Amino acid sequence: MTGLATVPPVFVLLAVALLVAVLPRRVGHGLGVLATGALVPWSLSISAGVYHDVTFLGFDAVLLNVDEFSRLMGLIFGIIGAVAVLYSLASDAERVQTAFALSYVATSVGAVFAGDWLTLIFFWELMAVTSTLLVWHYGGKAIRAGFRYALLHGLGGSLLMGAILWHYSVAGTFLFTGDGIAAGPAAILAALGIGVNVGFVGLHTWLPDTYPRPHIAASVFLCVFTTKTGVYGMYRAFPDGHLLIAYMGGAMAVFGVFYALLQNDMRRLLSYHIQSQVGYMVAGVGIGSVLGVGGAFAHVFNHILYKALLFMTAGVVIYRTGEESLKKLGGLAREMPVTAGAFSVAALSIAGFPGFNGFVSKGIVISASHYDFKTEALVHVGEYTGLELLLLLGGVGTFMSFIKFGYYAFFHGEHDGEVRDANRGQSVAMVVVAVLCVVYGLYDAALFSILPVDVTAESLAHPYKTYTVPHVAEGVVLAVLGLIGFYATKKPLSKLGRVPDLDRIYNPAVFYGARGLVLGTIRLYGAVDRVAVRTATTATAVATHPERVAERFEPSNQDDGPVTLRAGIGLSVLVLALFVTVGLILLF
Repeated sequence: MTGLATVPPVFVLLAVALLVAVLPRRVGHGLGVLATGALVPWSLSISAGVYHDVTFLGFDAVLLNVDEFSRLMGLIFGIIGAVAVLYSLASDAERVQTAFALSYVATSVGAVFAGDWLTLIFFWELMAVTSTLLVWHYGGKAIRAGFRYALLHGLGGSLLMGAILWHYSVAGTFLFTGDGIAAGPAAILAALGIGVNVGFVGLHTWLPDTYPRPHIAASVFLCVFTTKTGVYGMYRAFPDGHLLIAYMGGAMAVFGVFYALLQNDMRRLLSYHIQSQVGYMVAGVGIGSVLGVGGAFAHVFNHILYKALLFMTAGVVIYRTGEESLKKLGGLAREMPVTAGAFSVAALSIAGFPGFNGFVSKGIVISASHYDFKTEALVHVGEYTGLELLLLLGGVGTFMSFIKFGYYAFFHGEHDGEVRDANRGQSVAMVVVAVLCVVYGLYDAALFSILPVDVTAESLAHPYKTYTVPHVAEGVVLAVLGLIGFYATKKPLSKLGRVPDLDRIYNPAVFYGARGLVLGTIRLYGAVDRVAVRTATTATAVATHPERVAERFEPSNQDDGPVTLRAGIGLSVLVLALFVTVGLILLF
């Protein structure tokens, strides 16, 4: 199917990114806002079932595949993309940085609108490249973090590519069929490869390592696209869910929130919370039911809003004070009321307090873990499944984390000196997103209307209803437990320094391992080269002056047996060395 409406938006956004790099800064950023914002009405108006197919490298490929899942992703990517470009303009981001950011948005859009695995992996890898460039552009500590980021995402992309090739050998096509990735080795490789992007426990350390390093506006883009595109890819690979994926989501929810509690760097704390919140989405995909999948994508939508808002508020604090650590802040609510208000909305949203959007989507996933996971669950505690308990525990930790953030940054103590609040552009960006967090929290039907599945359908065994007495009570109880937990742990947590994560082990291991591999390869090549040169020199001498070689082995007395033996052994060694050298050259 072809036509103007079926032009893949990735190409439009890439063209705009190129223009932003060369146009005057205000003009370019204005064009970026318009281009990303246009993705919103386009996603709402284009019909499901529209596609744009091509032949690529002799295979059938679909550059544009519109269904209810890709439409939802396009909608939220457009909203937050436009807001993030406006925030970049207001936060003094260079036009080249915003161009890299828009190319990152474009490749993410290309991935979620792909209709086959070949197109998906193509844009998936480009997404890793463009996001790495966005990190590197800031320089300084972002350079090394960007290298580590690129290395890990290169590994993840290679694993996913292996899964896709294995899938093709089984299915005979790269096209999405609705059945997900082929079972067996392909599924294992896909889970691990996508697991890098979503931040599986053990594959997650690129998040807190990378996202606090670049420009504050770059962090707003970074916190949105890679992990949420990963959740989308996880659903495409496992549309019917999987027990282990569900429990990994629960582990992510608890592990991420635990490490977030230990952080004092604002953006590092928020980065760990990306892993925790994405855990709810992964759990929903793993459950695989209508409630599970609907909750996962509802949480994708809501999380993008409040997480971008949290990074914007933290960015404004850094922009105005120059401080990254909560230990060096305090009392900013009086000096920065707009920023403090926006933070409060985002904090209540991510924690899932009634009246805010996180309460709606997080509740869907928890309901799915309670009603749709009973037979699959490995652990039960009374009426609760093990997965449900993990998600509830993550909820308590989330309240604790953001009470800590707000307490030390905005509401505790007094800040020395005068600090200006967010400028006009930053304020507009934050207020727009804060309003959406409240609207989708109070008017849950607005969220339900854009979900790819109907979580309120009467045909379901347990249709979801947001504002029931037990559900609201659950949200309030989690908040109270979070408040008690914060005050119980406030003193010991305040004494902690930098707490090591798994990257403390495998970052040096990878560095020295790679260094040893490179040096070993160079030295091995040098040794082979020396042997090859000596062998070639000897062979040339034998071919051009055989009489000189014969003279060397000519007997000095009548007893020529040992000399003849030595000559034979020498020639045999020469021939063997020649064969070994040729073999090594072919091997390397």
